[in-house]
Amino acid sequence: MKKLTNKELVKLYYNELWNKQNRDYIDILFDDNITFHGSLDISVVGKENFKEYMNTILTGIPNLFHSIITMVCEDDTIAVKALYNGRHTGKLFNYEASNNKIVYNGASFFKFKDGKIIDIWVLGDLNSLTKQLS
Repeated sequence: MKKLTNKELVKLYYNELWNKQNRDYIDILFDDNITFHGSLDISVVGKENFKEYMNTILTGIPNLFHSIITMVCEDDTIAVKALYNGRHTGKLFNYEASNNKIVYNGASFFKFKDGKIIDIWVLGDLNSLTKQLS
């Protein structure tokens, strides 16, 4: 497999890992010691812990879809403005399933090393999200 560009890695993160929920991409995209900080105040280190985080989110919003609105690349960092949407059909943290359609904005910042994602920091519009979960 050819070495992927950082931009290609980010597109695969959204399209294959999240939108198609193909967890095999965790090994393709991530460094073994990936650090992830989500806007829902969850931080994890390592691929297995990221899988658990992903499972938690998808339990609450199983059809969560990530759209890239804007991508800015500079050196070993990429920033993405994203739009997230789906339906809240399962328990998510302290929120029982509401069956509400969820739509909110966020921004993610990716760092890379040796052709792998080593760090992701996500900032989402939690005010908008929590209103929709209730």
